[in-house]
Amino acid sequence: MSETSETTSTDDVARPRLIKTPEQWRAQLSDFEYHVLREAGTERAFTGEYTDTETEGIYRCKGCNSELFRSTEKFHSHCGWPSFFAPLAEDRVRYIEDRSLPGRPRVEVRCATCDGHLGHVFEGEGYGTPTDLRYCINSVSLTLEEGPVARS
Repeated sequence: MSETSETTSTDDVARPRLIKTPEQWRAQLSDFEYHVLREAGTERAFTGEYTDTETEGIYRCKGCNSELFRSTEKFHSHCGWPSFFAPLAEDRVRYIEDRSLPGRPRVEVRCATCDGHLGHVFEGEGYGTPTDLRYCINSVSLTLEEGPVARS
């Protein structure tokens, strides 16, 4: 089976969606990348490649290469994962209620193109950012394309 693209609709906005079989994803991704992106796993705190990175550039989805975040929206939250206060554009990500842990539900962040698990977004934690949001994203789900980035 070959990979395909289709258009899905959420909130009346058409979005492309890359569809691959588990076998195709496994051929493309390492075991750990597959676990995080396709099975909603997570990397251990303070172990990810981009946790403390200050390099200027665009962060892309490791699964489909979609542009997701800019370095200009990255900040040090000291939580152990790369943190951003906003995605590159709202149509680049989608949100799912995550009740996998007991207690308060979380909001899972996924790539809108390939549906890869990226991490979670938290609100109201008191960080001095323009949005009061913390996108807590797994480094293993991203690649960094280094280069100058204009502020949004």
